[in-house]
Amino acid sequence: MKLYIEKINEKAQLPSYAHPGDAGLDLFSIDNTTITPGEIKLIHTGIKIQLPHNTEAQIRPRSGLALKNGITVLNTPGTIDEGYRGEIGIIIINHGTDEFIVTEGMKIAQMVIKPIIKVQVEQVEKLTDSERGSGGFGSTGL
Repeated sequence: MKLYIEKINEKAQLPSYAHPGDAGLDLFSIDNTTITPGEIKLIHTGIKIQLPHNTEAQIRPRSGLALKNGITVLNTPGTIDEGYRGEIGIIIINHGTDEFIVTEGMKIAQMVIKPIIKVQVEQVEKLTDSERGSGGFGSTGL
């Protein structure tokens, strides 16, 4: 299966797997910027993608940035639909207490390619019962 990439900025790097067996492709910043505590910024990657048929790309945070700096992807996982052909941008928020400096070439997020299952929507008069029922939001206790 192939993921086609178009570089739209000379500073852009192709997404890549850091290790064999990794689920996520690293995404790299083309920006140099500072994100203050509580601030949200769009970080540019300088790439566009063409996904394989019946797939999506999920944009996820990097665990090291989250643990060490409080940096995460705001709408995680961010979904890139198969038909989207614009630049891949990463919405970052700084939950930490210190400014975070983003530099060109920094691994800023990861992208996981996932299959999509299409369903037919059908309205019914009543759903079947289940053991769980409508229990949610802490229904299983602590």
